[in-house]
Amino acid sequence: MTWTEPSALERQAILRQARTIAIVGASDNPSRASYFVSTYLQAETSYDLWFVNPRLTELLGQKVYPSLADLPGEPDVVDVFRKASDLPQVADEAIAADAKVLWLQLGLFDQDVADRATDAGLQVVMNRCLKVEHARFHGGLHLAGFDTGVIDSRRRR
Repeated sequence: MTWTEPSALERQAILRQARTIAIVGASDNPSRASYFVSTYLQAETSYDLWFVNPRLTELLGQKVYPSLADLPGEPDVVDVFRKASDLPQVADEAIAADAKVLWLQLGLFDQDVADRATDAGLQVVMNRCLKVEHARFHGGLHLAGFDTGVIDSRRRR
């Protein structure tokens, strides 16, 4: 089976149906994208977040797991913040963890990894930010990705 990019409605359905999100490569460095996404998801959503990083024990007041195999359950979404060369291993771990979705963040695209995960029954999203997609579907961004104008720098007349 060959991977095809999920439509906007399919991505929206993924985010609506998800209850647990494992963030692989979660960082305690506030300048990292994974930290920003984690803080957004923790503050703005009701997802159960499972942070995965073998070098941390706690992040944002929550336990950090050394690997996907150590999670307390099956993640609905595995959101990946790792370098491209790590993707095959992360995909294998997501498959073994019985994840439903493998989500590769902005800048991450690997057709072979996507095909392998799709063959194993996972939905795959690549080169998209989960935070941006969530905000888009929940009123924080326009569907096309533009600001909705809720916060605006224009002077009122």
